[in-house]
This record gives sequence, structure tokens and C-alpha cells, in this order.
Amino acid sequence: MGIWAAFRRRVDYLLASDWLSWFPFWRQEKRLERLIDEADASPQDPVKQTALLVELNKHSPESVIKRFEQREHAVDSRGVAEYLRALVVTNAIADFLPDEQSGKPSSLPALLQELKQRVAGNTDEPFVNPGLSEKQPLHVVMVDRKVSQKSRFAQELISTILFTVAVGLIWLMGAAALQKYIGSLGGIGASGVGSSSSYSPKDHNKEVMPEKNVKTFKDVKGCDDAKQELEEVVEYLKNPSKFTRLGGKLPKGILLTGAPGTGKTLLAKAIAGEAGVPFFYRAGSEFEEMFVGVGARRVRSLFQAAKKKAPCIIFIDEIDAVGSTRKQWEGHTKKTLHQLLVEMDGFEQNEVCSKGIILMAATNLPDILDPALTRPGRFDRHIVVPNPDVRGRQEILELYLKDKPISDDVDVKAIARGTPGFNGADLANLVNIAAIKAAVEGAEKLNGVQLEFAKDRIIMGTERKTMFVSEDSKKLTAYHESGHAIVAFNTEGAHPIHKATIMPRGSALGMVTQLPSNDETSISKKQLLARLDVCMGGRVAEELIFGQDHVTTGASSDLSTATELAQYMVSGK
Repeated sequence: MGIWAAFRRRVDYLLASDWLSWFPFWRQEKRLERLIDEADASPQDPVKQTALLVELNKHSPESVIKRFEQREHAVDSRGVAEYLRALVVTNAIADFLPDEQSGKPSSLPALLQELKQRVAGNTDEPFVNPGLSEKQPLHVVMVDRKVSQKSRFAQELISTILFTVAVGLIWLMGAAALQKYIGSLGGIGASGVGSSSSYSPKDHNKEVMPEKNVKTFKDVKGCDDAKQELEEVVEYLKNPSKFTRLGGKLPKGILLTGAPGTGKTLLAKAIAGEAGVPFFYRAGSEFEEMFVGVGARRVRSLFQAAKKKAPCIIFIDEIDAVGSTRKQWEGHTKKTLHQLLVEMDGFEQNEVCSKGIILMAATNLPDILDPALTRPGRFDRHIVVPNPDVRGRQEILELYLKDKPISDDVDVKAIARGTPGFNGADLANLVNIAAIKAAVEGAEKLNGVQLEFAKDRIIMGTERKTMFVSEDSKKLTAYHESGHAIVAFNTEGAHPIHKATIMPRGSALGMVTQLPSNDETSISKKQLLARLDVCMGGRVAEELIFGQDHVTTGASSDLSTATELAQYMVSGK
């Protein structure tokens, strides 16, 4: 008995809770109970009475008739409409209709008149008089009560089924989303959730397609020697029989090396554009993946797609990501490199070359590449793409300024001479900074001042116009920089002075800029000694003007530069 009592208490607790509120029938019953409580609490509120009658009509029209005829609650015209609807649904309206057999007259007019008076007594709302005139007739439809309840039950059953199906679909979609999320994290678990069969690695089914390319040798400036060496590659792709006629074979792999920004990728695209062949571009990092074997599969897919489009060019940028020197402890991660070596020279050692496929690669670190990758028969031609000389920089500047409006005071040759060591990317950045400066100033054309501003910003840093500098500090800086300039002007072998300023830039309070008249390939002892003299000129000026006891730490960077240069002169390191 105690167990049965505890079970009944548990059942009563569950029924009293709202855990079944998601079920349609339960939700409707709870709503009906709430409406009954509100209507009983406010019997003179017609709005709440009407809301209850509307809900009762869905469940029990007999209850609507019984509650309405009690005459204990206020009603309005909408409540009267619900009462009439309940009469029609339950077929109780037949009691008010005429009967030809018994000769009973119709009592509908009296009923409607009574309803009108009841509404007028409870509310100021105007009552609609259906059935009392030809303009407002009363339409009565005889409905079998049993059929009505059956259809209502069918509707509720269908709604319940649809609700259950919707909840099931939402659950399945949520489970699929969770499974996909766990799979993307590489989670482990039961089959179908986080297992390798439920997801694929990144780009697993991606088709390898060639890149669209419109670049030609006209778009490559500043590396004429490299272009000249690659012209035979273009000729081979256009007319391979010219080389195979005498048994010659073009190198399978061409490795482009050089500093960042010299145009290695642009040069490879220009070759494909000149030859008019498909260009397959891949970065070295795209082959690496956390899943073992994915990189090797991507290499195979790349070469299979290239064989279908031959003759073509395959270009792997930053190949040092997959082609660095192999080590014993990381051999399991080098399957990608092994597959690349096999594709370039395996059992099918002549297939790649005979089909007209040229493999090109670029790297900034050629020293760390695996020797098996750079041996003859694979990447056996190395082409260095150096920084452009003064003539190359002038051509690059003219190329970037060609589509921009420039004023007559722009001297491209002077800008090229004043940018030693700049590569193509640096010059593109220089032109872009000048264009932004011109746009901010509202100028219609690029002028020499804006280009000079861009060059100084790259070389010396951004101007610090808001920096507070005392008058004594400005005077000291002016004498210090004047000492550099005077020594440079009067020392044989020193570079010509380009600009002297005391405007703070970066971490420097002032600067004297010297530019060589031509590009330097080697430096003589006289030029090195002249650089030492110029470095010490600022400190000497401070001693002459302010005295030895007032020399500041502003010459610390000059002393560091001079010490480093002197060590280089003595040791060669």
C-alpha cells in the first residue's frame, strides 16, 4: 500500500507539472482552464466572456449554450454570434425553426429580439440584426452533430501528427548539425558521430581547375635577365616539336628564388599568359593537412588534372612549406614531399615532360629545400629574381603610374634613383601611398611632392608633427644633423646629400638622407671610411658648439652604426 500511495503521489505531481505542455491537447486544455478562471472572476466583462465562448465552441458547443442561457454573465454581439454558432452546430436551432407538419411557427424573430435586448442591456455596442430584414438575412446551415465532432477529432488528430513530425524533423536536423560540428573538430566517438566516415577533409572533393590568367611579359618589369631565360619555356610550350626534333628535353622543374616582392609569382603567370596555356596555381601550405595522406592525394589530383589540360604550367608558391629538408623524427609528415618527388621522376619518368607540363615553384628560402627536390631531373634549373636596378625601378614606376593622372613635375628617374633596394612590391606601395595622399588633399593629379612624401614615409617613417620638442632640443638636433651634412658634403667618397631635416620621424628626432648616384655592386675602402666620418660628424658638431661635457646620447645610434661598420671592415663579418 505504501508503494501504491507513493506511485499515485508521483503521478499526481507529474500531472500537476507543465512537462506535458508541449502536447497540443494538453496545451488547449490548460488554455481553456485559464479562460474559465478569468471569465468567472469577471462575470460583467463581455470581452472575457466572449473569449471563453470562442474556446468552448472548439471543444463543447453544448457548454456554450448552457453558459449563455444561464444569464449570469455579460455578453456582446460577438458572444451572441458564438451562441448562434453553437445552436447550429448542435442542431438546437431546429427548436426555433417552423414545422410545417405540426403548424409550429418560427420563433427566430423572437429569439433575435431577445438577444438584441440582452446585448443592449450589457453593453453600448450596437447589435447586428440578422434575419430581421432582407439586407441582413439569417443563413442557417443544418449540420449533423456527429459528423461535426468526427471532423473536429480528425483535425485535432492531424494537427497532433503534424506537430510530432515537425518535432522529429527538428531533432534530426539538430543531430545532423551536431554531428557535423563534432566532425569538423575531428572528434572521436561512435560510428556516424565524429567518425572519419561522417565528414571529409577540407576541399576533399574539390575539382582542380586552372586559374584564369591575363598576364604577359609586358606586365613584368625590372627582371629582364630572368625573362630572357624563361623565353625558351614559352617557345617550348608553343612549339614542343622544335626541341624534341633533336632529342632535347626541357627541364621539368624551374625554381624561382629571390627576396619577397621581386615578382616571382607574376613572372610565372606571365609565362602562362605568353604561351596561352592553362595555369594551375597552388600554395605550398594547401597540401599540408592534419589528416595523414591528404597532402599526397592533393598532389596526385593536381598532376592528374594537369595531364588532362597539357600543355600547361603548374606553379607551387612557397614550396618550402612542403619541400623543406626531411628529418628522421618527422618522416611521417613528409608523405606530400614523397608524392611530389614520385610525380616529378618516378616510374613514369618521362610522362610529365613529354606531355608538355612545366612545373614551376617559388621560394624565398632555397637553402632549406630537400636535396632530392633540387637535383637534376627535378628542379634542375634555378633562376634568381633579384631586386631591380635603377633602370628596372624606373620601368616599374612607369608601369604603375601609367593608369594614373600625374603632373608635369613628376621625375620618375629621380624617384627611381632615390629608392635603392626597393623591389616591385615596395614601389607599388610607394605609388599607392602617394595616391592616397593626393586623394586626402583633394588633388586631381599626382605630383612630385606627394611621391616624395611617400618615399620618405617608407624610408624614414611617419612624421610626428604633434610631438612636443623643446627649443633647446630642436637647436641641438639642428646642429647635430648639420654636422652630418657638412662632413658628407666635404668628404671625398661620401654619397650626395638628398635631404636634411629635423622633423621627428619614427624614433629619430632628425635625419640626413644620402642617396648614391648609381646602384652599388661593391664598396671601396675610401667609401667605407667616408661613411665612418659622416657617422661621427654629428657628435663632433655637438662638441664644437656645446662643449665636450654637453654631448648628448643622441649620437648613440651613430656610434652603433660606426662600430658595426668598423667590425665589418676588420673581420669581414
